Amino acid sequence: MTTPAVTTPRIPEAVHRRRWAILGVLMLSLLIVVLDNSILNVAIKTISTPEPTGLGATQGDLEWAINSYTLVFAGLLFTAGLLGDRFGRKKVLLAGLAVFGIGSALAAESGSPVQLIVFRSVMGLGAAFVMPATLAVLMNVFERDEQPKAIGIWAGGVGLAIAIGPITGGVLLDHFWWGSVFLVNVPIVITAIALMIWLVPESRDPKPGRIDLFGVGLSIVGLVLLVYGIIKGGQLADFTDPAVLATIAAGLVVLVGFVLHEKRSDHPSIDISYFKNRVFSAAISALALVFFALMGVTFFSVFYTQSVRGYSPLQTGLLMLPLAAAQLIFAPRARLVVDRFGVRAVCTGGLTLVAAMLAAFTILEADTPIWILEVVFFLMGTGMAHIMTPASVVIMQALPREKAGSASALSNTFRQVGGALGIAVLGSVLSAAYRSGIEDKLTLLPADVRHTAGESIEATLGVAAKLGPRGEPLVSAANDSFLHAMHVTAVCGAGVALIGVVVVALFLPGRTPQESQAEQKEADPVGAGH
Repeated sequence: MTTPAVTTPRIPEAVHRRRWAILGVLMLSLLIVVLDNSILNVAIKTISTPEPTGLGATQGDLEWAINSYTLVFAGLLFTAGLLGDRFGRKKVLLAGLAVFGIGSALAAESGSPVQLIVFRSVMGLGAAFVMPATLAVLMNVFERDEQPKAIGIWAGGVGLAIAIGPITGGVLLDHFWWGSVFLVNVPIVITAIALMIWLVPESRDPKPGRIDLFGVGLSIVGLVLLVYGIIKGGQLADFTDPAVLATIAAGLVVLVGFVLHEKRSDHPSIDISYFKNRVFSAAISALALVFFALMGVTFFSVFYTQSVRGYSPLQTGLLMLPLAAAQLIFAPRARLVVDRFGVRAVCTGGLTLVAAMLAAFTILEADTPIWILEVVFFLMGTGMAHIMTPASVVIMQALPREKAGSASALSNTFRQVGGALGIAVLGSVLSAAYRSGIEDKLTLLPADVRHTAGESIEATLGVAAKLGPRGEPLVSAANDSFLHAMHVTAVCGAGVALIGVVVVALFLPGRTPQESQAEQKEADPVGAGH
């Protein structure tokens, strides 16, 4: 029998009536945060070209331009979630959007790669306050029985941003300078702020936690050291270099210190006890691995489509459409598949498909029919959609409703850390494999340009262009070396995804359709291990 507590509405009627409009505003806010990285992915080749077209950014600069945003974002997400719980999610959302808009305007006017990296950090600061608040507000305007559907639509918004971003970026780069990919955020921010003031209700945690500044500091320092070491190893094509090993080791030591501090603290930034629930931990890991794959793949596939295949930024954006379309189509419907087959089967199948599609990049050559890449992107997006929605539902419903900000922040922290590591690890493997493949072809170049020319395919092609006809053999060598590096990187990515398959298959709940329906009627937390 269903108890009255379950059937009694917990959302005020006025809020309940406009819940879908509120979801639309939340998705607009989410859109610009996710849109930004997907737009930048198309622009990285343009930014890497010398001035006046771009900034002459090296591959390391590009990785930092993406990761400076992601690391600040990931490092502050949990604190931002707690501040939203304490002071009000609406206030935090509005402040985050304003900072993000200011950072976007400054990034558009960057005069050097260093300035771009700094202003991207400002954007990451704003984004950190936007993303967890959107999901926390969602959990407070929808009744429990509608939450999986709302979260599915919310996750589909990520797919929409992945679709709109590259195409928008391509159109802007075809008509304006590279800074326009950041300036486009400003009018969207203004619109989102106006709608939010009008529609979104205020909500907060009645018993918010204290802010753990020391823990936040440790997490940021640890992540920055770890990612810096990985990127440096890729630049040097030598992960055994003492400086690289020392930096990675220092990052890991600080992160271990962070975990120990959180266990002892009476007001931790991350409640380590949540991870004792193996279902919760497995769902978080699945999300992190999806973003590891997504960010890593979009990073190297842009160089494949633009540098090796010769497509324009706009054409590259259109080529990424199947990846986004699959997420748009399947993310809102994934809950129906979960009802039929259970969380474990759906997430295991999704991650297996992602691993297979990463491995499929090894068959791509300079003359492979482009429709094969389109099929790979579509199937990869399908796999991701069947992980993101069920994993997000498991995470959000595993914690009490008033802790929605904390659950959202944890979920998004691991997404962003996964994405940052995807770019750092797969970008560095790509860089190291490329340098080792091209190095012996650069011996004819003057010693002072040899190191720079070997940093990335764009750097090699830039040197080849200056040499004129004498540089033609270098173009062919650059393409061959890049394709080999991409194949090596894809295998590494597939290996990481397969580890995730094992984790998900072992620890996520397997439910029969009958159990699923029974649990839905009782409105118990999905997969919450009590």
